[in-house]
Amino acid sequence: MTTLPLPVNYIADEWTPCVTVDDAPNLDPNTGLPVHAGVTTSATDIERALAYAEQSYGFDRWDDAATEERAETIERAADIAAKRVEDIARTDALTSGVPIANARKVAEFLPHRIRAAAAELRALPRRTALRAGGRDVRLYKVPWGPAAILTPWNGPSFIPAAKVASALAAGCPVILKPSEHAPSSAQIVVECFVEAGLEPGALQLVHGGGDVGAAITGDPRVKVVSFTGGPNAGRAIARAAAEDFKVLQLELGGNNPVLVLADADVDVAADGIVDGLTKINGQWCEGPGKVLAHKDLIEPLTQALIDRIAALRIGHSLDEDSDVGPISNAAHYATLQSRIAELRAKGATIHQPATTPDLDGFFLSPTVAAGLDASEATAELFGPVVSLHSVDSDADALRAANANPSGLDAYVFGTDLNHAIEVGAQIRSGEVRVNGAKLVDLGDDSAQSFWGSAGIGGHGPAESVRVFCGDRVVGVDSPDLPM
Repeated sequence: MTTLPLPVNYIADEWTPCVTVDDAPNLDPNTGLPVHAGVTTSATDIERALAYAEQSYGFDRWDDAATEERAETIERAADIAAKRVEDIARTDALTSGVPIANARKVAEFLPHRIRAAAAELRALPRRTALRAGGRDVRLYKVPWGPAAILTPWNGPSFIPAAKVASALAAGCPVILKPSEHAPSSAQIVVECFVEAGLEPGALQLVHGGGDVGAAITGDPRVKVVSFTGGPNAGRAIARAAAEDFKVLQLELGGNNPVLVLADADVDVAADGIVDGLTKINGQWCEGPGKVLAHKDLIEPLTQALIDRIAALRIGHSLDEDSDVGPISNAAHYATLQSRIAELRAKGATIHQPATTPDLDGFFLSPTVAAGLDASEATAELFGPVVSLHSVDSDADALRAANANPSGLDAYVFGTDLNHAIEVGAQIRSGEVRVNGAKLVDLGDDSAQSFWGSAGIGGHGPAESVRVFCGDRVVGVDSPDLPM
């Protein structure tokens, strides 16, 4: 039986035992056996973390020397993370179900993302002189204050690392709460930052479920909340934040549309859809969901998808040869089975051509649900499942995509690239990829807003630090101003 160490909290610069939840262990998705007991955080320790974060906030040392010191600390954390790539990858694979080969690629990129936050810190001027007719007027970039960061189980190491690095670079004291389904990878990330020599109070870690997250995000001492997860939790956070108008960054996902235009190359479209369908086991908020294909391409596209899925190797997440691993946790596995059953009940033909292993884990063949009208498939699937729908024209595909917009990501496949990009520019999503479904940003200066129900705010390399900062103008007034 494979096990992981019992997670612990990091509060007030000390590693602190969690409260054990004996009847809700974290399970190995490959076998269904416990990897460690479930854990949570007591109300007393939550209060200690909040009080310490408030105490640690200040804007008293933001000269060039202090900025450089902080940047160097973040870079040391990146160097430490680079030495722990295999540990991070293995832990990710055991908690998310993502095959180790893919988990390793993510872990290898993690140090680069941490270093990017240090580079952004150096590039972001903390004080800028404004033009004011010779008067001394300054624009300051000021950290908002204590930041609560809540991260999901599908990106157990990378998302905590990226968000923590950005918030620390901004100067916000951070309280990190990872998903209760994948706490161990986030703990490794925190260990890297602690070993790097963070200043006191800069980072704390608490474990637990939604009740712990609600206690932190709803507290008035927290000034900014960054959350990646489901829409129901996101709405609850937004309602609580409205009481004291916290700054919010909410990435909530959606059923991302895929438009296969009349002139699309079927092989290119099938390759891209299967790539997105199986990347991170399909468990990523920007993955493809609702495929809207021209009616003349439905039959060949369906067969191309079935052929590619049938050739995939579904296996243990620690097996180097696995193409797709198990679903991360029992609850989400049940949700996916329920969503597939709902599509079948509405009349969809369910294609599940891959062979699953003879293991007691949460394995699922990548699935194509075909034959429904697009209006019948609106729920986010968030797994190796897509629905496939016939449309009469490119214009019909665009209308169907925007009828129930996801707001986060979309995909367009077509051979006329200018036409494909023009269609993509009309989709109500923050990012639209043409002829592919990769995970990394499309360009160096890529930025993405969250539209509609996909959340609040956005993300992109240039905004990674600035989301945790506010503007403050301080200067000398003048009687010569017009009003």
